[in-house]
Amino acid sequence: MTRLEPGGGQPLQWVASLPLVIAMLDPFGRTVSYLRVSVTDRCNYRCNYCMAEDMTFLPRKELLSLEELDRLCSVFVGLGVRKLRITGGEPLVRRDILSLFRNLSRHLDSGDLDELTLTTNGTLLEKYAADLAACGVRRINVSLDTLDPRRFQELTRKGELAPVLAGIAAADKAGLQIKINAVALRGVNDQELPQMVAWCGDRGFDLSLIESMPMGEIGELRADHFMTLDEAKRTIEQRFQLLPSDYRTGGPAHYMRVAETGGRVGFITPFSHNFCEACNRVRLTCTGTLYLCLGQDDAADLRAPLRAGQSDEAVRDAILEAIARKPKGHDFDEQRLADGAQVVRFMSHTGG
Repeated sequence: MTRLEPGGGQPLQWVASLPLVIAMLDPFGRTVSYLRVSVTDRCNYRCNYCMAEDMTFLPRKELLSLEELDRLCSVFVGLGVRKLRITGGEPLVRRDILSLFRNLSRHLDSGDLDELTLTTNGTLLEKYAADLAACGVRRINVSLDTLDPRRFQELTRKGELAPVLAGIAAADKAGLQIKINAVALRGVNDQELPQMVAWCGDRGFDLSLIESMPMGEIGELRADHFMTLDEAKRTIEQRFQLLPSDYRTGGPAHYMRVAETGGRVGFITPFSHNFCEACNRVRLTCTGTLYLCLGQDDAADLRAPLRAGQSDEAVRDAILEAIARKPKGHDFDEQRLADGAQVVRFMSHTGG
């Protein structure tokens, strides 16, 4: 029997003949079971560590339709993807986005998909939370870097904190499990991190802290305010005791339990503690480009076979061919932060 050798570069026809659970193994033996899907590069904020203030967004004709997104996601589910995360930009600004959630929920009903979820900035959650829960969404991530209204305005370039807090409250009322995502920024929100741990603990929310990622040219702020999560952890431990935890969600966060609140704090560390050895995910952009690694530029164009009228089997083959060259890991380097972006595309284009 032929054996899959990590890094062996087996040809597509050989891979495609294997059972689907084997076909979704990358060259290093990692099973790809998690797809993050950007539905738009647009956002109603301009967070200064994420976007340029004067952003140029993609022409709408380049974006996949909701029907095309549904079709691609369904092919991935057929190949063994068990978790779909809808992202952006801000996914809830996409017109008729609930129709995509409703259509994808059929894979939850069939048992072919374990989880359908999203990452959002929370501004539209008050409007959509109950409908998302009705579509089978059980868990969401909300990006929130500060609880201070003035600091929130500075970070988001004039965004308002109140609608986000109202949205989080609506999501909680709708029964959604909430995780707060915060980018740790030295001299910006670093001293506020213990307060965020307490706030999340009081409400039963998990908190994940993230090291700023070098994607897109945004000026000097990223290098000036970058901090490792080892530093963030020391700041939190001035007030709270952090205990080991074996909790996992299928994503890159390493969790610890907060003794005083019973809550959890996750640490996502693309710089200080590379987590690539366990990577189980790929990213689909709103234009149908499949990125095999957040920190690498190699990609596959899945929009072309869709719009050429090719079959699902042809799309499947294109996906498998891409998975067969998924790299071992990214090469984010803290020492090169001052040189600017290490990946030219903005995070809002790739998907959070």
